[in-house]
Amino acid sequence: MENKQQYQGLTSAQVEESRRLHGENVLTPPAKTPLWKQFLEKFEDPIIRILLVAWVLSMVIAGVHCWGPEAAGLAAFLEPLGIFFAIMLASCVGFFFEVKANKAFDVLNTVNDDILVTVVRNGKITEVPRKDIVVGDIVMLGTGDEIPADGQLLEAVSLQVNESTLTGEPMIGKTTNPADFDEEATYPSNVVMRGTTVVDGHGVMQVEKVGDATGYGKVYEGSQIENNIDTPLQIQLKGLANVISKAGYTIAVLTFVALTTKLILSGQEYSVMEWISHLLNFFMVAVTLIVVSVPEGLPMSVTLSLALSMNRMLKTNNLVRKMHACETMGATTVICTDKTGTLTQNQMQVHETKFYNLDGQKLVDSDLSRLIQEGIAVNSTANLEREEGKVKTLGNPTEAALLLWLNAQGVDYLPLREEAEVVSQLTFSTERKYMATVVKSPLLGKKILYVKGAPEIVLANSRRVAMNGGYVPAEEARPEIEQQLLAYQNQAMRTLGFAYQILEESDNDAPYTDGRLNPDVDLTYLGIVAISDPVRQDVPAAVQSCMKAGIAVKIVTGDTPGTAREIGRQIGIWKPEDTDRNIITGPAFEALSDEEALDRVLDLKIMCRARPTDKQRLVRLLQQRGAVVAVTGDGTNDAPALKAAQVGLSMGDGTSVAKEASDITILDNSFASITRAVMWGRSLYRNIQRFLLFQLTINVAACLIVLLGSLLGTESPLTITQMLWVNLIMDTFAAGALASLPPTERVMNDKPRRSGVNGDFIITKPMAHRIFIVGILFVLVLIGVLMRFHVTDGLSPQDLSRFFTFFVMLQFWNMFNAKAFMDGRSAFADLKHCKSFLFVAALILVGQYLIVTFGGPMFNVVPLPWKDWGIIIGSSSLVLWVGELARLIKK
Repeated sequence: MENKQQYQGLTSAQVEESRRLHGENVLTPPAKTPLWKQFLEKFEDPIIRILLVAWVLSMVIAGVHCWGPEAAGLAAFLEPLGIFFAIMLASCVGFFFEVKANKAFDVLNTVNDDILVTVVRNGKITEVPRKDIVVGDIVMLGTGDEIPADGQLLEAVSLQVNESTLTGEPMIGKTTNPADFDEEATYPSNVVMRGTTVVDGHGVMQVEKVGDATGYGKVYEGSQIENNIDTPLQIQLKGLANVISKAGYTIAVLTFVALTTKLILSGQEYSVMEWISHLLNFFMVAVTLIVVSVPEGLPMSVTLSLALSMNRMLKTNNLVRKMHACETMGATTVICTDKTGTLTQNQMQVHETKFYNLDGQKLVDSDLSRLIQEGIAVNSTANLEREEGKVKTLGNPTEAALLLWLNAQGVDYLPLREEAEVVSQLTFSTERKYMATVVKSPLLGKKILYVKGAPEIVLANSRRVAMNGGYVPAEEARPEIEQQLLAYQNQAMRTLGFAYQILEESDNDAPYTDGRLNPDVDLTYLGIVAISDPVRQDVPAAVQSCMKAGIAVKIVTGDTPGTAREIGRQIGIWKPEDTDRNIITGPAFEALSDEEALDRVLDLKIMCRARPTDKQRLVRLLQQRGAVVAVTGDGTNDAPALKAAQVGLSMGDGTSVAKEASDITILDNSFASITRAVMWGRSLYRNIQRFLLFQLTINVAACLIVLLGSLLGTESPLTITQMLWVNLIMDTFAAGALASLPPTERVMNDKPRRSGVNGDFIITKPMAHRIFIVGILFVLVLIGVLMRFHVTDGLSPQDLSRFFTFFVMLQFWNMFNAKAFMDGRSAFADLKHCKSFLFVAALILVGQYLIVTFGGPMFNVVPLPWKDWGIIIGSSSLVLWVGELARLIKK
């Protein structure tokens, strides 16, 4: 096709030279972490590292038992093998689920660089893929086009651009006339940016920057900077690992010193070899205590909890890419949320109509009503498209809102538009602020001029207003109309005024010249329409749920202060008593010193006219004040803040840059899904605490048994393989059982836990008291059982099997107590929703039966009669009934 414009564009040689100098129009993708490196990252977990130390020490013990005086054989390596199994299982499960989530994310985040763009090259108009655009190219822009690169406008005709991906602004007027430049615009009025979209009009641009050099590319590059902030759970697990290490080593040293002192005070004389043998034995006991003190099942519990949550959260429209993000949502104290598309529907809709001679919101059957229908249909450049039963809007969002309103009234705009022949048209422009169309109307068989635009300008061009069943002079009706407009503006709504004029056949000339309505037009004002981007229906309740849970919600948007404040009022965060201290613009925030901003940052509820750097700085300062920050956003401008936050939440229909910078993608764009993510995170943290309560109670009991046994000079009644079953396999089952407990809405009534270095310890005081008291009681009961067996007949193989089974069943029933911990309800509550928990509990029972019945010499057990099983299960269940009684009294 020949180029009818004056532009010649680049020649083929110039294109190649430009590509050589400035590069291709593609964004450099983030470097993918190799799979082996992702796997090794799992070993950075502090508890896993302690387990690795325990594994090395247990290998030493096993070596001594295998090749030392006992000559226990290769069976001695069962415990280190079990610890190694626990380490690998925890690491592999986490690795598998993250890889799976990232694959799903890659499919979701596919970027198409092969979209065709219309350019002028070699003097002709042609189409090339977006990636082939180079600096210097002349690009033709039309309605619906995504702008492929940064550049300067050479022409702009009624050009409206959606810059929400970069600034949050859904519609910005663009022009090449310096007199009409908007001085407050984020980007100059004659500049268009990559990633934005033409919503109306058309233009011609010359490309100045491509690929990584574009504003979009720079934000994308900034979004890839690693955020090395530890999650609250990671900080707490490091603290726990530190406590366990110190406690284990302290107990080990004290035990070694106590045993050595006991040996010295015994008064017996030993040879050098005997001394070495005793000291080596004491060392083995000390090392065994270190190994026993480590909660081997904890990494598995954490990993299973996170992995199960990842899978389940996907069913509630949360695609989690990084496992720890599940739990971090539960620790969130501040949510910084974008407005458009997250709080609002990102779909302009008619809020209210004020056609003065019509009945309310309905289009009654009248000539005036039909004129309004035809005027809306023909005096517009927008369109509706129906796909799979859904209506999709194309073109100017404000005009599309009017067509949607017609559609809701049961009126199809398309026949009206096709039947009315357009004689001439003035498209909307930011300079005149109205649109005018002359059509040959089949309604009256005459030509009609339809005008819509800024209500005050349309009214200024009107002579009368259709009102009160007749017509009122425009000046007389002006106060009432202006009062109505002010009410809409206070609600941050866009308004449009409508007018018409029936033209006589003798009026051959258009009622406008030089792009303006003629002074002698005889317009009749029909009324006004208020249009807004409505708040999503589920948002106010979801925001209130977050605030009730102690989470501050802050709006961070590129929109105007009035609009942001009104949305804040509608969702319930902006109160009548709030002042200017609670709202700030991006430029004003930038002007504050760090000290001033730190003093004010927690009080801020709204930041408007925010730029990417303002959002990022807000997140950093909130973190300095000890907040755990979650950021939601869908635009490229949100990416730096998404990356800087402890949890970044992108929207499913957001830009690829935003999704790449986030930890969780909200597939349904709903704030309610964010609230569900908080509930999941808090429930998950509780499940981890429950497992710690269960696991550490066993560890305390096991440590005391080993310690007392060594101090009293008796062998432990539990063998290595039996301890392996209790400490590893059974604990892994328990990890699965407690990790699978479903989330509960009740956690949203709690306040967020304190995070950071001086935050809450993962083991609370009630937990610590319970762990030690129950652990010591278990030891006393077990010693009582041992004494009874010993006094009666001595410890027979059957007695040892009973003791082992009784020990396991104590832990089994204690698992039910752990389930009910912090819940304030019976352990039997909601059991019908805990099918996984019951399945694992049954698995433990079956496993214990199989080990005792068929374990033989390997587990040092003999089969027990059913009577013994009944007595052991019944007597050990007292643990649960005592717990139930305590919960009942507490209630």
